[in-house]
Amino acid sequence: MKLFRKAKSKFYWYDFTVRGHRYRGSTQETRSLKALQAASLKLASVMENTDPLPGKPTALGEVGERFLAWVDSGRLEDMTRKFYRNGWRLLKATPVAEVRVNQITGDCVEQLKFPGSAANANCALRTLRRMLHKAEEWKMIGHAPKIKMMKEHGRHLRLDNTAERKLLEGAKACTWRRRTFELFRDIVVLMRDTGMRNQRELYRMRIENLDWENRVIFVPDSKTPEGRRPVPMSRRVFELLHERCGTRTEGWVFPSKRSASGHLCSIDRLFREARRRAGLPKELVLYCARHDYGTRVLTRTGNLAAVMRTMGHRDVKTAMRYQHPELEVVRAALDYGTASETAEMRA
Repeated sequence: MKLFRKAKSKFYWYDFTVRGHRYRGSTQETRSLKALQAASLKLASVMENTDPLPGKPTALGEVGERFLAWVDSGRLEDMTRKFYRNGWRLLKATPVAEVRVNQITGDCVEQLKFPGSAANANCALRTLRRMLHKAEEWKMIGHAPKIKMMKEHGRHLRLDNTAERKLLEGAKACTWRRRTFELFRDIVVLMRDTGMRNQRELYRMRIENLDWENRVIFVPDSKTPEGRRPVPMSRRVFELLHERCGTRTEGWVFPSKRSASGHLCSIDRLFREARRRAGLPKELVLYCARHDYGTRVLTRTGNLAAVMRTMGHRDVKTAMRYQHPELEVVRAALDYGTASETAEMRA
């Protein structure tokens, strides 16, 4: 370790190298003894985060095995586990899987290419970022590099009245059993009229949380603390749930014998088939119904706070991502203003 003084600085500076990495900086001390103590503490801190008996640096593929074991045994949500597994599946198909973890840099990561959308790429990048932070925690590397996410464009489509009608017509054209069609129809209607999150809230709906008298659905668990909320039932949601639940007083609203959880987990395959039959764009997904809900409710009520409460949003910025203002509303407002000004001028 080298201790020295710069010409234009009153402080002593340190300079040392550990495992090929150079550390250089000011001790913020003017006395040599104090400066030596400060530099020694810095050196000890760096040494603490490195392996005293380093072997061959580990490749990311080997870290991936340990990471997946942590994902399976850690206290993570099922959706988070699924997210990380999918992210590692994408990473494993790229050259970075063969790179040693101590050689992965931000510049290296920016060269990676992933199939699909920016959201798909960010799934892999967030997984890589978590893996590198775990590698730092496991003392495999001294410091995890910063990883920049790709810019994602929000959903621009809404599952509106027209899309709902076309989807149901497409579903009727499929060779499904009657019960399958009714399940698909009910999920689409509930998504549009409740604005609930499909995976975490709608599929996990229980009969005990349906307040028939006040026409309210209580969501006991969600993505955020604000997600624990009451959701009002529209008239068709009330009738739909009454018919589906029948005389049952407890249990899942959408039970499933095929699922280990006991409830419905996905209708993605059905949605894709109905969407293809209906000739709708691939960008239209079931979650677009939540965007439609937010837009419709705000347009008709003008109450953003009420929209945020019923959708379980934490802040205004998040809530506004679900707003897709109708162009006709804007055009009508402009035409109204123009007509009024014209009338005043003529008068």
